[in-house]
Amino acid sequence: MARPDDTIRACIQMLQQIMEDGTIPRNIRRVADETRAVLMDNGKPLGLRAATAISKIDEVSNDPNMPVHARTRIWELVSQLETVPLD
Repeated sequence: MARPDDTIRACIQMLQQIMEDGTIPRNIRRVADETRAVLMDNGKPLGLRAATAISKIDEVSNDPNMPVHARTRIWELVSQLETVPLD
């Protein structure tokens, strides 16, 4: 099992890829950027950062304008974030 720090780093990279993908609508890329900032905030515990990120991503996960490939990435991202312990 991956360490929580490694999981967060991988999620940040996934969000960076989403932000750089021009086929994804701007509002979704904006939320990806905001979520990346949440995950990079070292002033908060890892579990809190992961839970906040899941909440932010969940807001756009059902956007009807989201391409299928982006939705798959979002689901993969949420799955990774759910492995981070809350304590």
